[in-house]
Amino acid sequence: MPALQPARGTQDLLPEAARRHRRVSDSAREIAALYGFAEISTPIFEFTEVFARPIGEHTDIVAKEMYTFKDRGGEEITLRPENTAGVVRAVLSNGLTQGIPLKYFYSGPMFRYERPQKGRFRQFHQIGVELLGVATPQADIEVIALGQRILQALGIADRVVLELNTLGDPESRLAYRDALVGYFSACHSDLSEDSRQRLERNPLRILDSKDPGDQRIAAEAPDFAAYLNDASREFFARVQGGLDRLGFAYRRNPRLVRGLDYYTHTVFEFVTTDLGAQGTVLAGGRYNGLVELMGGPSMPGIGWAAGIERLAMLVDEPPASPRPVTVVPVGEAGEPMALIIAEVLRNNGCAVDVSYSGNLSRRMRYANRVNARAALLIGDEEAAGKFVTWRDLDSGEQAKIPMIDQSLPEIVKRIKSLVG
Repeated sequence: MPALQPARGTQDLLPEAARRHRRVSDSAREIAALYGFAEISTPIFEFTEVFARPIGEHTDIVAKEMYTFKDRGGEEITLRPENTAGVVRAVLSNGLTQGIPLKYFYSGPMFRYERPQKGRFRQFHQIGVELLGVATPQADIEVIALGQRILQALGIADRVVLELNTLGDPESRLAYRDALVGYFSACHSDLSEDSRQRLERNPLRILDSKDPGDQRIAAEAPDFAAYLNDASREFFARVQGGLDRLGFAYRRNPRLVRGLDYYTHTVFEFVTTDLGAQGTVLAGGRYNGLVELMGGPSMPGIGWAAGIERLAMLVDEPPASPRPVTVVPVGEAGEPMALIIAEVLRNNGCAVDVSYSGNLSRRMRYANRVNARAALLIGDEEAAGKFVTWRDLDSGEQAKIPMIDQSLPEIVKRIKSLVG
């Protein structure tokens, strides 16, 4: 049989990588709770319409990137490419729309059929938040502040820049759309084939094109700011004012857009130059039309998502896991005692590993391999004398410790003084 490999675009999270991922998700989870966000977990697959309807049939995500299949019952199912639609579906399915505001945090895997490269996978992991039911700029400020605080906790806030823009309200967006149609129509023959199709369906997405020719044309496109009505200008000014009061640095990026019609007002990204082409580490925006599009009542919303893989690449080495104590039974007489001692130590909060087989030399090599701080040796002599042999694996110090009773107070005391 040929050597088995993970599917292209996936990776195994071995213990070291898993530890970095866990640092990102645990930090985010704790900080989200400080802001009143409760954790939610939705299925990793949904009926395809949950994503196809809000994301759009003609977008790259739906047309080219979603993992869609029919299950054994003939239902069309899609592995989630993002989680905002899944959270909104959960709100509607569970009749939660009357309990606004709704504040949710999530963490988990997503799936897109993309070309794998540094920081981009076909199965990837995200943390994210959704705030539903608040139409005022305070919600925008709060979710951005939450994202900023997470980046600070991970020690990478000084390596990212907050980019900010506004898409205005539907009236402003429609006016800008008309202006873009007029501008890009004059350059129709110079646009890429994808952007010619976007011109008919959603011209805002041309501004986000990766084609160099499209980018040169888009650089001279009209500025959205010129088409904002007074209400949209006031909303954006209040968002900026709130960020200013919190002392957050940001830069306006007039080319930062979201092509889907339900996006309104604030859009933002935290970007870095330290990851090459995959520079966006956290991105979000306001989606006031999404709940209604998915069959619910008119309800404002705003949220963001961040890629755990990309954040994990930026964070410093996380704190090491506690070094265990290894229990080393030698001979049949030591096995029952080792079992009891290991469980008592774990009951007292000590990390314990048990060396299962081999002679003493082999078992001690195992203790060194797992980076044990100390070893407790239990052989025939120890079992008969009701004591254990303690060995400090850093200093080499060795001592006999009596087992006074089943609670093993002397052993527990010695371990806690050594490893905490």
